[in-house]
Formats: sequence, C-alpha cells, structure tokens
Amino acid sequence: MFSFQKHLMPRHQRGPLRQRRTALRLVLPVAALLTVMTPAAGAAPSVPAEADWDAIARCESGGDWRANTGNGHYGGLQFSQRSWVAAGGLRHAPRADLASRKAQIAVARRLAAMQGMNAWACA
Repeated sequence: MFSFQKHLMPRHQRGPLRQRRTALRLVLPVAALLTVMTPAAGAAPSVPAEADWDAIARCESGGDWRANTGNGHYGGLQFSQRSWVAAGGLRHAPRADLASRKAQIAVARRLAAMQGMNAWACA
C-alpha cells in the first residue's frame, strides 16, 4: 500500500492491519521452527538398559582395556580422544587407555546417551 493511501484511510482501519502484519511476522517464524522440530529430532538416542561392555571390548580391542595401538582409538572400547573428552572422560584420565575398566564403562554410558550405541561398530 502506498503511503498516501494510508493517510486517506481512517485511523481505525489502519491499526488492525498493522497489528495483523506484526502478528504474522512473529507467528510465521515460530510456526516454521515447530514444523522443523519433530519429536524424533529432539529425542534421545536409544540405549539398551545395560549393554554388554565386556563383549563390545572383546570385539573392539580383543578385551584389552589398556589398548593403545597407535590408530587414534584408546582403551577397551576404542574411544577416539574427541569422544572421550566430549563424554567427560577427562574426569577419570587423560585418555581412555589410562582409565580403569569401570571408568571407561561410565564414560561409554554417557557417550551412548549422547549419540546412541552406533559409536561402536561391535555394538
């Protein structure tokens, strides 16, 4: 609408239209966000009640909880350093191969809760 036409309209007719436009400017982005955010996008990854961490370690590292073969993955569950840090492993040790079995399993549970069991090829 041209500005000279706005001035020709009575004030009571200009207000609601402006309010509707403002409301649409607020509502449309929110509606777009709600459309994109489906329940699956925000849902936590599925993690079994209790994974067999010893079996996973046997498959990943031959059951060697101190494994450090130089391939960039450490410990019995073959954590990458990035995953170890992201899941809070530094509370236990600088690297997974320097942590106890119990500590590695605790960190693995946190990592599984964050990204699911697909972090391990053997899971």
